[in-house]
Amino acid sequence: MRRGTVVAVCGHESEGGRALRDLVDPRVSCVSGGRELLRRVRASRSRGEDVCVVPMTLGRDPELVADAARTLLGLTPEERAGTVLAEPFGTAEHLVGWLRAAASRVPEDRALLVTAPSGDPFVDADLFRVARLVRQYGRHPTVEVALTGGDPDPAEGVRRCRALGAERVVLLPAAWAVPRVPEAGYCEPGGPLLTAPATAGVLDARVDAAWHRYDRHGDDGLPRGLSAAHDHGHSHSHGPGGHDHDHGGHSHSHSHSHSHGHGAAGAAAPVLPSSRSLR
Repeated sequence: MRRGTVVAVCGHESEGGRALRDLVDPRVSCVSGGRELLRRVRASRSRGEDVCVVPMTLGRDPELVADAARTLLGLTPEERAGTVLAEPFGTAEHLVGWLRAAASRVPEDRALLVTAPSGDPFVDADLFRVARLVRQYGRHPTVEVALTGGDPDPAEGVRRCRALGAERVVLLPAAWAVPRVPEAGYCEPGGPLLTAPATAGVLDARVDAAWHRYDRHGDDGLPRGLSAAHDHGHSHSHGPGGHDHDHGGHSHSHSHSHSHGHGAAGAAAPVLPSSRSLR
């Protein structure tokens, strides 16, 4: 199986890649999207290196995947011939499993505060669904949500847990970024979500799968990536008139309603204690 260069494209979940510095191999290039991604891929292809781009979302940034696909469409045919887009590092259902595994290591008398950087309204709403599944299939009676840079923020989340009777609160990061503990007297960190070896295992699996699809079926992953932002489980309507979205310089217009549900597949995710469970 070919390997080539691995480029990790990063978004708000990892603070633009800063939160990944101690979790990924130094040989993996961590970049933001758009021009930086395009420059890095073109530089590698100019040296004759194959490139696999991995969107480093944990399931809360489907637009990161779509933006990466749109960016790679800007490559020349020669550059695209040795470039693949992997499936995202994780999905929302993986995130449920990783959080459940992290929660299983926290004493039952602690409240859990599932915390992540704020995104758009749909991914923020989905974090409440994720936290609900962590509570439903776990052993902690109090599981609340906090959004760094959003509402409720971590300080408010701690106050809610305390109001519900919790004496200690553990902040579980649902992102690569580990949140600051707002009340040291009552709180303790519960992250990072994944260890460096677990991160490396999942990343290797995504890269191997991407090259397998390309070598066996000629699938570079771009068509699937382009549809990612419209297939991530949210139901919403733009109304009869439609409107335009602008995503990082790429605009597209909607004049329809669309609805996607998780259905049965969005129910309980298994506890995933190691990266082997995710391959």
